[in-house]
Amino acid sequence: MNRTTLIWMRSVGLLLLCLPTLLLAQRPRPALQQAQNQPAPAATKLTYTTVEGDPLSARFYTLPNGLTVILSVNKGEPRIFTSIAVKAGSKYDPADNTGLAHYLEHMLFKGTAKFGSNDWAKEQALLNEVERLYNQYNNTRDEAKRKVIYRQIDSVSGLAAKFAIPNEYDKMLSLLGATGTNAFTSNEMTVYINDIPSNEVERWLRVESERFQQLVLRLFHTELEAVYEEKNISLDNDARRANEVLNLSLYPTHPYGTQTTIGTVEHLKNPNWGKIKDYFNKYYVPNNMAVILAGDFDPDATIQLVAKYFGTYQPKPIPAFTFTPEKPITKPIEHTVSGPDQEFLALGYRLPGKNHPDALALELAVMLLYNGEVGLMDLNLNQQQKVLESYAYLNTLIDYSTLYLNAKPRQGQTLEQVRDLVLAQLEKLRKGEFDETQIQAIVKNKKIDQLTGYENNRSRAMTLMYEFVTGSDWKNYVTRLDRMAKLTKADVVAAVNKHLPAKSYVVVYKKNGPKDQVVKIEKPAITPVELNRDQTSPFVQNIIESAPADIQPEFLDFDRDLQRGALGAIPVLSVINKQNQLFRLYYYFEMGGNHDRVLPLAVQYLEYAGTARYSPEELKKKFYALGCRYSVSTGNDATYVRLEGLQENFAEGVALLEELLANAKPDQAVLDEMIAGILKDRDNAKKNKNTILFQGLMNYAMYGEKNPFTNVLSIDELRALKAADLTALVAKLSRYEHQVLYYGPLAATDLVAELRKLHPVNEPLVPIPAETQFEHQETPSGTVLHVDYDMVQAQLLWLSKSKETYNPKLSPTIALYNEYFGGNMSSIVFQTIRESKALAYSTNSRYTAPRKATDPYYNRAFVGTQADKLQEAYAAMQELLNEMPQSDLAFETARKSLLNSLSTERTLRQDILFSYLEARRLGLDRDIRADIFRGVGQLQFSDIQNFQREYVSSQPHVLLLLGSKNRIKPEVLQNLGTVRTLTLEEIFGY
Repeated sequence: MNRTTLIWMRSVGLLLLCLPTLLLAQRPRPALQQAQNQPAPAATKLTYTTVEGDPLSARFYTLPNGLTVILSVNKGEPRIFTSIAVKAGSKYDPADNTGLAHYLEHMLFKGTAKFGSNDWAKEQALLNEVERLYNQYNNTRDEAKRKVIYRQIDSVSGLAAKFAIPNEYDKMLSLLGATGTNAFTSNEMTVYINDIPSNEVERWLRVESERFQQLVLRLFHTELEAVYEEKNISLDNDARRANEVLNLSLYPTHPYGTQTTIGTVEHLKNPNWGKIKDYFNKYYVPNNMAVILAGDFDPDATIQLVAKYFGTYQPKPIPAFTFTPEKPITKPIEHTVSGPDQEFLALGYRLPGKNHPDALALELAVMLLYNGEVGLMDLNLNQQQKVLESYAYLNTLIDYSTLYLNAKPRQGQTLEQVRDLVLAQLEKLRKGEFDETQIQAIVKNKKIDQLTGYENNRSRAMTLMYEFVTGSDWKNYVTRLDRMAKLTKADVVAAVNKHLPAKSYVVVYKKNGPKDQVVKIEKPAITPVELNRDQTSPFVQNIIESAPADIQPEFLDFDRDLQRGALGAIPVLSVINKQNQLFRLYYYFEMGGNHDRVLPLAVQYLEYAGTARYSPEELKKKFYALGCRYSVSTGNDATYVRLEGLQENFAEGVALLEELLANAKPDQAVLDEMIAGILKDRDNAKKNKNTILFQGLMNYAMYGEKNPFTNVLSIDELRALKAADLTALVAKLSRYEHQVLYYGPLAATDLVAELRKLHPVNEPLVPIPAETQFEHQETPSGTVLHVDYDMVQAQLLWLSKSKETYNPKLSPTIALYNEYFGGNMSSIVFQTIRESKALAYSTNSRYTAPRKATDPYYNRAFVGTQADKLQEAYAAMQELLNEMPQSDLAFETARKSLLNSLSTERTLRQDILFSYLEARRLGLDRDIRADIFRGVGQLQFSDIQNFQREYVSSQPHVLLLLGSKNRIKPEVLQNLGTVRTLTLEEIFGY
């Protein structure tokens, strides 16, 4: 995933929506403090601290210059998740230059005097002139004069770019075998992340220590255009716009509300180089930063390396952040936002910050309100289908925290009615109308969440990072759940009544309709910059030449890595969990909606079903009390019944699940409400950009009008369904051919012995029904399938069906081609379209393998761009698809990156089981990664060049376009090809 996509990347106020599970709003929150002083190795003359009972066994160091270093060892695989955190988020932006912290984050990828330049002296002189011109530009108000100055900026920037070597940072990290190279900015922090092989710690530290020593505003105006695109994306996001309105009313004087992370249009159009440099010099100092590592390393040796490379940084005093406390909200504040996406309610309460004495009780209160299983909103609203969907989460920050409550209306339901239903659940909290025993159940399940999170290096590092940034005490984090378990109903009620007065909320009604007037950032005139792809700075050359010894790859051997058993004719595949006492159990059926269109509905009905012994609410509480969670999901060709939780409750959990599957109680009234919800969901799907483009339109292009996406029951068929028929279908499910998959502490023989008592097998098993086949249609070359949507951006997708079905011999070539051409930030596509031509914020191209051996490959290329840049973006991508540029350096970088990643990645835990299933679907009996590793080393550039010519450029393609007909000029549409504008009914089938 490249640095330019999704919310993780430079988020705008929604960071918590995409943090790991461990860091979601009501989830565990980390902290920083020492309990036991222990000496570090003598060479460093440092001490580290730990906390007794810390499940991460984290070591906390403070270098003499004030830099915090946090190390957590996890030997699961030879990789390390790295995080460099700076206490410098958007709340520290100058009020007249919002978006500064976020834009600075972008510039930290551009290099220094030592890398990113082939002649720093000449480049520096030109960059100084660019800075002078920007100062003149910012002080000029006459638009005609501003355009003249901007042309000068563009011209001088082009001259400076002749001495730039773009993306040398990304190239170096690719050479190291890093994955997930990224960064994000939020209210409190800017954080730079990587996932590196464990043998690359020193080279990574060399690169990072150089990177943070000097700010060079290289390729400034092309990167600024990428930020413009990011701003336009946010303007197309109804949820984000509603969130900004909500926050501004909650925080009318504090930067949490007055300043968005991405900044205002006006400030983005007038960047101030001096203030960017001042910000860097003020906040990017060691006593305001932390280096955090989680993974496979020697902590004693690693701290010496960190001290070696970061120990010379000079500390500076950090300006104290001060603010005037917000005035209390004494009556509801209401707003309405309009846009093309589905309707929803967004409601918020202002709460005290993370380190307030009542913070823990308020966190527990939010989990009693909503925890995804048995909270008041879960049971009273979602389970009873009183709204289409509702949830709550706590955004915990330093100065204040915010309780967000969101809900979607059912058909015919007003947003005001939804508001009253949500507020009624909060009133129950105030009155103590909740089951106090749920406190212990919540604590148990949160501990399970922690265990699950600690399997993952990313979760470990991000937990530690968050506590550093918020200035919390790590001992408080370690003891947090034990302290929470001691809280009583009275504690919760007191905290809620104190901090959540009934009328102290802000509500935003997001309605469907014409978008509120939005000011887009117009396309500036930018001359493409030179890429200098095959140039290398001395610093990078030295990094290349100092490669460490390789780590030997380890690939799956299914005979070795899987334990096998059988329940009669049912295969049982298992992997032993040696890390903790959690289990994950799956019943896997090679059967889905393409085999039986009613099956997805039967599975969905289980969410609302009880049994003869338990009501639906009692059943959910029973599972939750056991520390077990179940789900049943079905796709086009597969169905999974999943149960996970504490191994000590395995038998009771499985027995309860079996009872539900065999004896789900039919209730026609419940089913009728579910059907009404499905119809509303279908209506909402037609308002969702991603569903329209990547599901509806793509399926239409691949298969035609009749396709897996439209293979659903009609309205009449839905309304004719009987609850008893659905429960009968679910009861029959276990009689179909299937497999049992298990990851947990039990050995195979013990597992089978347990399952014989718990999972009865009635033989002979029923064969899987025949699957409805959808024929992949030939790509209609020269055709543009367009859907009109009210949006600032335009999204363009190239789609081409290959003449080949799955061929494992092509796998090494495809892997290297994707790595080189379009799969990451160092790729040809990203470098050309974003870095050189500034035509898109997100862009990629991949040749994708099928899920099944009998299906074809597809080539997909994507550009998300401003509507007024569509023609240029199309031409740029089409040129690359027609003839791939050659760069020997980029090719070798791609090869080394791929080999390093393959050498150090490990397939672990339940992923071993799913890798086996994936291989079987493709007709393989081995781990295909071994083939790729052996083959990539033998390939030359001519191999991937010939591959593109044969399988990509010579193949016909269809263009899928999502954009506003009012923003895209008719002549631009005509230049793309023969345009066919489809209705939503045509692509959704209803």
